[in-house]
Amino acid sequence: MVIKNVSLDIVCGVTSTLPKTELPHIAFAGKSNVGKSSLINALMTRKSYARISATPGKTQTINFYNIDDTIYLVDLPGYGYAQRSKSETEKWGKMMEDYLANREPLVQTILLVDSRHKPTKDDITMANWIRHYHTNLIVVATKMDKLKKREIEPNLQRIWETLEMGEDDILVPFSTQDDEGKYTVWDMIEMMRAGELYYSDDEESEETEE
Repeated sequence: MVIKNVSLDIVCGVTSTLPKTELPHIAFAGKSNVGKSSLINALMTRKSYARISATPGKTQTINFYNIDDTIYLVDLPGYGYAQRSKSETEKWGKMMEDYLANREPLVQTILLVDSRHKPTKDDITMANWIRHYHTNLIVVATKMDKLKKREIEPNLQRIWETLEMGEDDILVPFSTQDDEGKYTVWDMIEMMRAGELYYSDDEESEETEE
């Protein structure tokens, strides 16, 4: 996809009113410092448009990136940051739930997990939530360039098994070093917008019969 214009249209803090928009949304969820901003920058072909920080929990807003007035890429706040207060965590949890459960334009929530580690309890909770509200689970395994060759296959298998991924789910390895996985994610986004992703043979047959 050739991107001409990118703009940060909307920034929502914990006390903000969530916007009503007509463009479809693709949201990116994951624990703090997992690499959401890095993936979004890669997708937008911008090196530092979405802010990247070495400090976990830095992104504390919901950021809506407008891509050529056709779609929003939505950067959600990272979860699992221990230094946030309980009250702050609860407020963000409520806002996240409101956004993820009630946004009609939300086409898909993509879960990011760190390929170097076993998915956390929070990752599993988010994966289950995505399954509840979306047809399929799409997981992007980040920081693949940090793995040794012998670690790649077993680490991806660990993610698949821990999140109990099934035949209709998708796991995409991603690295900022060589853009591994970037074009796969974009292809999926285009297919989701067109309604061409996520039909099993049985579902496709039912659609045809109707």
